[in-house]
Amino acid sequence: MSADPRVSIHPDSTVLMAAIAARLITKLVDIQDRHGEATVVLTGGTMGIGSLKAVAESPAAPAVDWSKVNFWWGDERFVAADDAERNARQAQDALLAHIDVDPARVHVPGSTDDFDSPDEAAADYARRLAEAAAAEHAADMSDDRPEHPARLPRLDIVLLGVGPDAHVASLFPEQAGIREKELTVVGVHNSPKPPPARVSLTLPAINTALEVWMVVAGDDKAGAVGLALAGANPVQVPAAGPRGRRETLWLIDENAASRVPEQLVRKGPSGA
Repeated sequence: MSADPRVSIHPDSTVLMAAIAARLITKLVDIQDRHGEATVVLTGGTMGIGSLKAVAESPAAPAVDWSKVNFWWGDERFVAADDAERNARQAQDALLAHIDVDPARVHVPGSTDDFDSPDEAAADYARRLAEAAAAEHAADMSDDRPEHPARLPRLDIVLLGVGPDAHVASLFPEQAGIREKELTVVGVHNSPKPPPARVSLTLPAINTALEVWMVVAGDDKAGAVGLALAGANPVQVPAAGPRGRRETLWLIDENAASRVPEQLVRKGPSGA
């Protein structure tokens, strides 16, 4: 598990999204230099999708070999595949349609088009994660493997947003998903934020990632950010739970930073 989280604060959400994009491009290039390919877990929401749009617009984006990036999602809304609320559809519009992706490397959680319940979609997603892990093991890409290589591939970067209630992915306070210890993926029922049915990685799955980046903007998130960084219980404050094995990085704007413990703060340079 990584050391204490690092916090990098940027002046506003626009600068923050550009900074996330620049950091992501640089990191993916570095990972590809080492491994030939890279794996990133995407998030939805204003910051997640806005950051992907900033990647697409960056003049540095062609430095990444996008055909060798594996894309997964931390969570997805269990609605029709073409629903505008789907994180995958928003990511497609923001980034994936504008880069040279390999469709076989884009792994989207199932929808109501294919499954009768979010639990079925979650089991399918967990199966595909395990299959990717097995293929990775067969290719002998094992130097940075998670603790459960049979169940999860190497997750280089997991991007996570944070809700005002401190939820991450679709793991909400006090609900079954945030309490899950064994499964890698869960079906979510009765989400307090619509739509009510979702599919989500669990905290144990998220925490196999080499790096976890928490991307947050807005003064409505300040309380959640402050509680998470103060070490609250993840069952009550899910955002306190994610930890990368090498690094946990909070990339936030000044509005979200008002309750961050001072000793954790590192001011981020504009656009860096």
